[in-house]
Amino acid sequence: MGNRKLDAMQRNLEKGRGAQSNPDNKFNRTNYVLEDAYKNYCYEEKEEIESNTTNFIEVFPKTILSKNTSSDLSFDYSINPYQGCEHGCVYCYARNSHQYWGYGPGKDFETNILYKPSAPLLLAKAFKSKKWEPQVVMVSGNTDCYQPIERKMEITRELLKVFLQYRNPVSIITKNSLILRDLDLLKELNALGLLRVTLSITTLSEETRRKMEPRTATVKQRLLTLRTLTENGIAVNVNMAPIIPGINSHEVFELVKTIGEAGANTVTYIMLRLNGEVASIFEDWLRLAFPDRAEKVLMLIKQTHNGKLNESLWGSRMRGQGSVADSIRNMVKIASSRYIRGRELPPLNTDIFLRTKGGQFTLFKET
Repeated sequence: MGNRKLDAMQRNLEKGRGAQSNPDNKFNRTNYVLEDAYKNYCYEEKEEIESNTTNFIEVFPKTILSKNTSSDLSFDYSINPYQGCEHGCVYCYARNSHQYWGYGPGKDFETNILYKPSAPLLLAKAFKSKKWEPQVVMVSGNTDCYQPIERKMEITRELLKVFLQYRNPVSIITKNSLILRDLDLLKELNALGLLRVTLSITTLSEETRRKMEPRTATVKQRLLTLRTLTENGIAVNVNMAPIIPGINSHEVFELVKTIGEAGANTVTYIMLRLNGEVASIFEDWLRLAFPDRAEKVLMLIKQTHNGKLNESLWGSRMRGQGSVADSIRNMVKIASSRYIRGRELPPLNTDIFLRTKGGQFTLFKET
């Protein structure tokens, strides 16, 4: 029995966090560890070795638009007002990028959140440039723009004001019901053909969500968010991402049926792939959260990626290969034709872009 299996048997699942471990940053030559003597001292004094609180660190980027070169994605530019994410989704591919900021991809990713209050100003500067060609910009290409701290910071809301004033189309992906706070701006953007919304709904099981995505909106809240958006005339794509064979793959038909009844226009999906350090984080979590099926799930994941936990090849990395991946692909196709047939997402408008800002309201909130 491997060390990871033995370690998992001796621990309980930590509630409120996705990652159950905090791997070292691979870019650091040295890392700090607690010696056994100090661990024992902390335990005897009933002190917590690691705090469960979240730290928020302001950063000052020079630019805010990130260029994407992947043929798997439908956009060229994205914005991430936050780096790291308190949602704690254990499978998140963005965990690896936290290492470039000097943090680990595990608990560090969930407990050290970098925020960029200058993002709206930088976006306005980009739109004013003569080099900018109006095109869709994805907000949340890496981490969720509506994660809990957005309620206080309102950086995403200010970004939406910039998109509206310059009449540039925006695409949003989130799994947080906080998006409804900005319904006023969303309706204005939508009326001009400038809005696309993708809502991530991974499971209908609240028990699975709590384990896998501990600080996200509940399943009930996400379905209510979907219904509220569509009732206000906003087209919504639902992304079942990731599909994890042996965890949520059996929910495809029921999930598509449920979101279809709630008004979803389209459904997309992504097969789980465990890139970089995410593999060890996920496996550690899996053995704690689902010890009875951990080996089976890992085997099924490998079957979708040519015997590996990760596939980096563009064109197949998000859909997988083999019989398991083919089966899921067919389920999604059949479910879509049965429950969301004939619906589509309207095209985005790039013909009304304004090089100088328009509108009457204040661009940035008062402090």
